[in-house]
Amino acid sequence: MIPISFEFYPPKTDEQRAQLDRAAERLKAHAPDYVSCTFGAGGSTLSYTPETVRRLHQQHGFEAAPHLSCVGGTREEIRELLKLYRAIGCRRLIALRGDLPSGMGHAGDLRYAAELVAFVRAETGGHFRIEVAAYPETHPQAEDAQTDLRHFKAKVDAGADAAITQYFYNADAYFRFVEDARRLGVEVPVVPGVMPIGNFAQLRRFSEACGAEIPRWIGKRMAGYGDDAAAVREFAADLVAALCRRLIDGGAPALHFYTLNLARPTQAVLARLR
Repeated sequence: MIPISFEFYPPKTDEQRAQLDRAAERLKAHAPDYVSCTFGAGGSTLSYTPETVRRLHQQHGFEAAPHLSCVGGTREEIRELLKLYRAIGCRRLIALRGDLPSGMGHAGDLRYAAELVAFVRAETGGHFRIEVAAYPETHPQAEDAQTDLRHFKAKVDAGADAAITQYFYNADAYFRFVEDARRLGVEVPVVPGVMPIGNFAQLRRFSEACGAEIPRWIGKRMAGYGDDAAAVREFAADLVAALCRRLIDGGAPALHFYTLNLARPTQAVLARLR
């Protein structure tokens, strides 16, 4: 089995913290290389990220990589976050442009992820392994696929060590993206982001927002199961495990699972892979 990693999001309530702890404990058995922690949709939970990173690192024993966004922050604020993450013991970062938090009127000192990567390198040298985002099906705000690829290359040229993709259910999109990136001279590992399917209605909403395509046949199969929750779970786990096998067979360097702070959908996929 190739290396794996998990993404969690920062909980806001005691109930959500208990859910995170349960998921982290269950997934720990799969020995991930590291886990990452987002700053929530629209940047709304940015202040909870350091607390969650510390929890994942100190309480659960994971190597924890915070998502770091340049949107809405000054250079000094980002500099202070970098100091905090070094103090916690972080050696990885996921550097992203991010979404402008609701109600925030300015984009911050740094406008793009490539600028953030360059800033982190200038401030911390080689202390952090920096991962950036990649979009096999093209970023939803990109003018076109070639422009999106050039933006990706700019992040790597600025000092990124590797990339994690947006999730997808079409392996060919991933393989074509990697091939196109290599043709541009990008040699860093491009790790597929994998979204196990727990709640299909929720997945549809996520996908509409982030531009990830759900093939029509998957929706039709899901609809065919109706209210048979057990059949939906089995089909979903089989589907995502088959995608992972194809990615592994095709040379993917690792797999990064978007857990949504739930253990069971990811465990079901991993059980099939092992």
